[in-house]
Amino acid sequence: MPYQHKTLIGITGNIACGKSTVLRQLQQLGASTIDADSLIHAILKKDGPAYAPVVEEFGRGILGEDEEIDRRVLGRIVFADPERLRRLEDIEHPLVRREMDEEIRSAPCPVVALDAIKLFESGWAANCDTVWAVTCRRDQQISRLMHARGYPQEEAEMRVNAQSPQEEKAARADLVIDNSGTLAQTREQVREAWRAVEVAE
Repeated sequence: MPYQHKTLIGITGNIACGKSTVLRQLQQLGASTIDADSLIHAILKKDGPAYAPVVEEFGRGILGEDEEIDRRVLGRIVFADPERLRRLEDIEHPLVRREMDEEIRSAPCPVVALDAIKLFESGWAANCDTVWAVTCRRDQQISRLMHARGYPQEEAEMRVNAQSPQEEKAARADLVIDNSGTLAQTREQVREAWRAVEVAE
């Protein structure tokens, strides 16, 4: 693995399956954590490296009154068109990879958990010592997007449908965390997996 003296846990799974929940639990257990979506937020900011190329690609109609990129507007465009989603990812992924690399190398803990929805698609899974896929039922994904994030049902379904099937990620992962039950049930799965990581260090 490219990161000496670091154990890298890759956390993946589709939208609203609970990756952030698992990431928070790993942080509580002692891991350094990196959220790829937060890095995307940062690079899309007006002073970020993705701002200019994304505005050039998608036009000024994606900007809010503050001249920042409105991710909700951008999301409606790309999740409705796989080719435009691919073009956005072509801009974002190299920049996010660079940020991830820096954060992993500077992480203070020997175990680093990386939350990335495109872990396999971006090639980052190859850098991980172990990959965990977080899953839940499709109706739970849609419900969480509607109630926790405020998406209308049609948009929630569109975002879920735009992603590769959960089963594909689960089949390629070293471990599956089933987040369709209670928070306590998810926490117990994470603790058990964490103990295995500690033993392997």
